[in-house]
Amino acid sequence: MTKVKICGITNLEDALVAVEAGADLLGFIFYEPSPRYVRPETVREIVSGVKCQVSGDTVQEAKDRDQRPYAPRTTHHVAFVGVFVNSPLDTVAHLLDFCQLDAAQLHGEESPEFVRHFAGRAFKALRPQSPEEAETLIQYYQPPNLLTFQPSNLPLLLLDAYHPNLYGGTGHVTDWEMAASIARRYPIMLAGSLTPENVIEAIRVVQPWGVDVSSGVERQKGRKDHEKVRALVEAVRNVNAVKGAEKGSTVS
Repeated sequence: MTKVKICGITNLEDALVAVEAGADLLGFIFYEPSPRYVRPETVREIVSGVKCQVSGDTVQEAKDRDQRPYAPRTTHHVAFVGVFVNSPLDTVAHLLDFCQLDAAQLHGEESPEFVRHFAGRAFKALRPQSPEEAETLIQYYQPPNLLTFQPSNLPLLLLDAYHPNLYGGTGHVTDWEMAASIARRYPIMLAGSLTPENVIEAIRVVQPWGVDVSSGVERQKGRKDHEKVRALVEAVRNVNAVKGAEKGSTVS
């Protein structure tokens, strides 16, 4: 079933609305030029706040848990993802642990070795200009260069629209036909100007592992429109329900 990642989260209220709506992943931008950049200390507070709300922990229990070694989260199946652009490896590793994140989304020119270092806690974002370039990049990052095992709560790759100067948030729609060809072979997350209005068609055409949405559910940069968040997640859930019903009918 198609997963939903709400990216560009900057505050606890938006995070809680996304989780309540049923989002599977929350994304936090650590790229300072982005209007959705958020300080590590704020991300840590948001993640702890969401964990308290979802698990029913007290604030002290959440703080105590944050001092323990990293362990994958299972409660409510929410994954917390940090988005990095050409950050040093040590910085990414530190922020994953400091903010208690599940994974890093690497949106720059990071190497396959850089991705592999995080042993299943990272995935690469690609911004190909053409199907040919997409295939070249996939060959570069796929196994054996890329870790062959990826946790089920993460995609293998993210596919975003190309822009010569921007790393995401371009306002451009990704080539869905190109994405569909890739999605038939790999569990990919589709990004690129998805909205409550076009996400159903995007899923129909591409059949991605998941969808990544940021600007399409905003009221202003860095602030989510809560009704749009709910509408988008509901749209994806409705598609999933239909898929489930069709699968059950086929099995029976």
